[in-house]
Amino acid sequence: MAALNFHIDAQDAGSKARAGHITTDHGVIETPIFMPVGTAGTVKAVPQSDLVEDIRAQIILGNTYHLYLRPGTEVLEGAGGLHRFMNWDRPILTDSGGYQVFSLSERRKITEEGVMFRSHIDGSKHLFSPESSMDIQRSIGADIIMAFDECPPYPSEYGYARESMERTHRWLDRCIAHLEVAPAKYGFDQHLFPIVQGSTFSDLRAASAHAIAERGAVGNAIGGLSVGEPHEDMYAMTELVCGILPEDKPRYLMGVGTPENLLENMALGVDMFDCVMPTRNARHGFLFTWKGTLNMKNEKWAQDHSPLDPDGTSPVDQFYSKAYVRHLLKANEYLALYICSVHNLAFYLELARQARQHIVAGDFSAWKASVIPHLNQRL
Repeated sequence: MAALNFHIDAQDAGSKARAGHITTDHGVIETPIFMPVGTAGTVKAVPQSDLVEDIRAQIILGNTYHLYLRPGTEVLEGAGGLHRFMNWDRPILTDSGGYQVFSLSERRKITEEGVMFRSHIDGSKHLFSPESSMDIQRSIGADIIMAFDECPPYPSEYGYARESMERTHRWLDRCIAHLEVAPAKYGFDQHLFPIVQGSTFSDLRAASAHAIAERGAVGNAIGGLSVGEPHEDMYAMTELVCGILPEDKPRYLMGVGTPENLLENMALGVDMFDCVMPTRNARHGFLFTWKGTLNMKNEKWAQDHSPLDPDGTSPVDQFYSKAYVRHLLKANEYLALYICSVHNLAFYLELARQARQHIVAGDFSAWKASVIPHLNQRL
């Protein structure tokens, strides 16, 4: 087993953006990186072979809450962990289950011990605690595991946000203590990332960032953003936190976001991103391109027999026409979900690769300023 290592390869001249690489037991991750979300052991509608060959994903996410409920830890342990269960030999990151549990506002109760909740599948009662979250993530077997935290809603009252943040810090210490007595199961190392909370209150975010930095983890995450707050608040909180978290550790901004969000937060010093947006939007026929966004259900594409995206990097972009993809969507054909999902994920990964190239070249800020106006256009 090896320690997770992070090395900064280059720093942009005009911003805090940096290019680096993270070394894990399942391979190297070049940053900045976007991580496709594989909620239940699959990135929806996309085979693992396409993730590797067409999308060129370096790491994917698994969801602790969903994998715990289905297929369950007994099945995952029988397979030898999620890597073997889904036949994926590259790095995996799992969330702690906290965000999903807290989103079940009508089905859960928060106490100091943890969160009691009812399954969305059958209504059965379960308890997630810092200790059980660590045990479940050990059974899943991800390379990077997240501390069990509470994600407060937006907006939150100051008192609640502070109480929630302080509980998150106490839960973090319980996660760290439990991992010391609950070893990894599959012969490779797992690395805990704590999570900064504090809603959109600057003093709470600063206090949380300092508390997280003091724990000395190999990497750190920023949670509780992209939950409905204005983008300006997201950027302000990210900039504040990145100024406190260690520069020599990877920074992961959870659940973010649009292509513009990714680029703006890269400029603030974030290295890792995930979001369901590219795949969720794809299933509704909404595509991201370098020239802007496309709603493939619109009538304007019905007779457009040009390639789906002439500038795209995935084989689906040149192989299928706009008219054909629109037809599939209108006919509710499953192939449409595959084509659009592969396209959007390939675009997000190419966005991260090009950002890295421009950071290395030292002109990231100028490049970002030139592409964002196009990314936001509706075609």
